[in-house]
Amino acid sequence: MADATPAYAERAHLVLADGTVFAGVSLGARGIAVGEAVFTTGMTGYEEVLTDPSYFGQVVTMTSPQIGNVGMNAADSEAVDGTPRVAGFVVRDASAIVSSWRAEESLETYLARHGVVAISGVDTRTLTRHLRDRGAQNAALGTAPIDELARRAAGAPSMAGQDLVREVTPREAYSFTQGRGDWATEPSHAALHHVVAVDFGTKKNILRCLVDAGCRVTVVPATASADEVLALRPDGIFLSNGPGDPAAVTYGVELVRGVLGKKPLFGICLGHQLLALALGARTYKMKFGHRGANQPVKDLATGRVEITTQNHGFCVDLASLPPGVETTHVHLNDATSEGLGAASVQAMSVQYHPEAAAGPHDALYLFDRFVAAMAAAKR
Repeated sequence: MADATPAYAERAHLVLADGTVFAGVSLGARGIAVGEAVFTTGMTGYEEVLTDPSYFGQVVTMTSPQIGNVGMNAADSEAVDGTPRVAGFVVRDASAIVSSWRAEESLETYLARHGVVAISGVDTRTLTRHLRDRGAQNAALGTAPIDELARRAAGAPSMAGQDLVREVTPREAYSFTQGRGDWATEPSHAALHHVVAVDFGTKKNILRCLVDAGCRVTVVPATASADEVLALRPDGIFLSNGPGDPAAVTYGVELVRGVLGKKPLFGICLGHQLLALALGARTYKMKFGHRGANQPVKDLATGRVEITTQNHGFCVDLASLPPGVETTHVHLNDATSEGLGAASVQAMSVQYHPEAAAGPHDALYLFDRFVAAMAAAKR
């Protein structure tokens, strides 16, 4: 592979667990980052990618070639506490120029300030094709010798079997009242319903969408019990997105089983998977997952196709769904699970991210559908 690294730049490398080496230059913090190498196909939204808790433990490759041109700002953070969540970051071309009235700092400054090890100058097209063909795998990146990076990548634990939710869930419950403000696509509604949101690693914009849909939101840690959730007297229960292997989040499955049928329930991403496990289905690790803001999904009830934002490496096994659990949405690229409905226990879920940060607004109707379910349950 040709190495176009400038002579003045600090050389860095990304080494995959299978021994494949990619050369580049150091970006952000110095050191070594280790995690599962994945790619996201979104053309925009690198600020949201960096701060999405679902990316915890992963070295994320941006397939869009130039990253950083609009800089960084705190308002676009998807982590409730504002901190980045990725293990490492890989780009083709880190823009040397920041041009946006909203920018507060450059990507380089942001990564360095938060201790995120990143690499620029990588042939991300070749890397993406490699991960697509060989599958997501562990990687190490940094300025250390290649042999050391290879050792660290080969020795890292598999994402399968890892409970990473405990690393990103809050320690205590809190209220969330912020809507989307100027970014809302329609006026917000008065708070008529109390929703308890179980935070497995939630994105901030999901909570904003619940507020705008007419919900008073109380967020609780993923380790809360079913009794603790029900004691808050919710009108509905929300299960958030989050990182890691859903089958390892046994306390989350237990929580869902304890609240099923007692209040309307809505799950997104990891919440979708935990609902499926609680209902008796199985999950499995995908070859390279779905990540990006351009994923096509079909609503089987309406026949409507939605372009969606996704970030997941595990999936619900459709063949394992028990009687009474309906597949509501499927991915058009590979026919995998994208939505479930269980009317007998007032539960629904989707694998994708209808809050659209970053991404299209095609699926915002799901928040209204959840609110309608809570309203119907009160009658």
